[in-house]
Amino acid sequence: MQDKAKNAVAKRLGRIEGQVRGIARMVAEDRYCIDIVTQIDAVRAALKRVEEEVLRDHVAHCVEHAILSGDKEEQRQKISELMQVLERSGR
Repeated sequence: MQDKAKNAVAKRLGRIEGQVRGIARMVAEDRYCIDIVTQIDAVRAALKRVEEEVLRDHVAHCVEHAILSGDKEEQRQKISELMQVLERSGR
């Protein structure tokens, strides 16, 4: 990953880690179920944003490098990997 993207992702993951610890506290404190589910949904959305950032960096860095290299096999591999990830995530 490029440094800028890596720093942004690390910062987001740190916040998500805090959110998950907060959810664990909510469960331990027997907080209202809907409040817990709401926080779980917020974490899921935050992880989706992290995934998008990583994919954006992958395309801008790894896939672009493969295209510019002229290496057809590397190009096919990067595109295939990207398509597999997109299919798994239901996009």
